Amino acid sequence: MKRVAGLWLSLLLLASFLPAQPPLLAAPPAAPDTTPPAGYVHKEAFREREVTVGSGEWSLPGILAVPVGQGPFPAVVLVHGSGPNDRDETVEKNKPFRDLAWGLASRGVAVLRYEKRTRQHGAQLAGVKDFTVQQETVDDALAAAELLRHTEGIDPKRVFVLGHSLGGMLIPRIGARDPQLAGLIVMAGAAKPLEDIILEQVAYLDAADGTVTDQEKSRFESLKAEVTRVKALKPGETGTALGAPDSYWLDLRGYDPPTAARALKQPLLILQGERDYQVTLDNLAAWKKALAGRPDVTFKTYPKLNHLFMAGEGKSLPAEYEKPGHVEEAVVADIAGWIRR
Repeated sequence: MKRVAGLWLSLLLLASFLPAQPPLLAAPPAAPDTTPPAGYVHKEAFREREVTVGSGEWSLPGILAVPVGQGPFPAVVLVHGSGPNDRDETVEKNKPFRDLAWGLASRGVAVLRYEKRTRQHGAQLAGVKDFTVQQETVDDALAAAELLRHTEGIDPKRVFVLGHSLGGMLIPRIGARDPQLAGLIVMAGAAKPLEDIILEQVAYLDAADGTVTDQEKSRFESLKAEVTRVKALKPGETGTALGAPDSYWLDLRGYDPPTAARALKQPLLILQGERDYQVTLDNLAAWKKALAGRPDVTFKTYPKLNHLFMAGEGKSLPAEYEKPGHVEEAVVADIAGWIRR
């Protein structure tokens, strides 16, 4: 099977906190921060300081970028995709969350980013019973938003949450739990069951070079069998599938993010790269269908952008992530403009 990257879905480096995977329990060291900033970043326009998201055993180190000048400023929390991400959501030589944080802070928007719980506390999570996305993602996003509301220089009435990939898929759950949020941003948010997206990604990558080997066919059939098991799970089962505990899949069963988003009272900005093979355009179509007619929902697509909202040509493949790049400036400008409005 060819390497899967991005939404990482063979899934999920979620295996990083499972007891069956002890070598992966410790988070790998953060990649050196050597990539020059994007041209749209003006480092003199903001200051960064270390913060702590949450408290107690699950507290997380983070960093807050605050514009220089007279506040209070609007602020946004960045919520990671799948896997044990660092605060920059580092993928190979790319740091999309650093780009977003520095780009938005250069445009007058404070940004909070933090280590994901499955990275910072992988070993401890192995002992958590009935693990779900609540512990993986939602609780920490809510804690980060609450931290911003009590931070000097931040406008507590203009706190936003931005979710990428898995984080985007979970935006409706985050928004429902915190109606005080001023707005919600979905970047490449999955609209289908994750197990179906896994199959689609692997099939795409297996066929990307024009051939599917016997080994790839065999592995794909094994993967299909795991997906079948996920769909047949009964409440109370305690095994694992696709790198995650049964509780994780049972919690997501029946969850339809676009339909759930209909009940949200906050305005939404939904962004999609048209070259994204991890979360494809048919996911965006589902968001559009579910939210049709809502004047407070804005959709934007970008023809040349991949899953990381970085530009490229032709079919998007994992090799793209090995080349250093930056989130496209238009994406940063669109988010900043929407927040200011």
